[in-house]
Amino acid sequence: MKHILKDIEAAKANGTPLLAVLIDPDKFKLEHLELFVTKAHQTIITHFFVGGSTVEAQVTQKLVNALKRKTSLPIVLFPGDVTQISDQADAILFLSLLSGRNPDYLISKHIQSVSLLEKTRLEVIPTGYLLIESGAETAVQRVTKTTPISSELLVAQTAKAGEYLGMKLIYLEAGSGANYPVSTSIISLTKSKLGIPIIVGGGIRSKKQLEKAYKAGADLVVIGTAFEKDLDFFDEITH
Repeated sequence: MKHILKDIEAAKANGTPLLAVLIDPDKFKLEHLELFVTKAHQTIITHFFVGGSTVEAQVTQKLVNALKRKTSLPIVLFPGDVTQISDQADAILFLSLLSGRNPDYLISKHIQSVSLLEKTRLEVIPTGYLLIESGAETAVQRVTKTTPISSELLVAQTAKAGEYLGMKLIYLEAGSGANYPVSTSIISLTKSKLGIPIIVGGGIRSKKQLEKAYKAGADLVVIGTAFEKDLDFFDEITH
């Protein structure tokens, strides 16, 4: 059994940067999985995240099942809805959208998921999820009907409130299709206030942007679109 949260916390304590590739089941073609995973194994990628804003029922389960046969790296669910829960993954980020005030994504969806999660052995990781202004309307924004945060201080304070509430991780999300990633100043200020690991995702499309996010304080970076659009991006982050 993998211990996903403990490993992330240990990496933070040791100053070891982590990198996850996000696979959106609604966009990914299973026939490409073997090449995709082979390339991922040749890089510094440490985790596979699986999820999307809008995914048809059973699609996530099929992808996770196939992925499980191809990799020993941790598979973590990053769900946009309760229909994306798969008992074959290793863990699930139990996301509460702290940046918005839509009760569905603060607590209601979580209540709906309890009966499903109780039937699995998934490691459930309480995660404060913050949508950050990125210069474009993202899928997360459309689905959740919430407004991204642009104020650096408000982001940091919201993240700290999440830690006070008992969240184990804070996820700063620019969103899929973001024009630009979460700024280094937002990451740095948030880092200075927290004692828990910070995940940063959305809008990172180059090794330079990845390194800037790490330098600013990201403990784990998530990249999705860059890999979806260009498999050669894997070659930029090889061991």
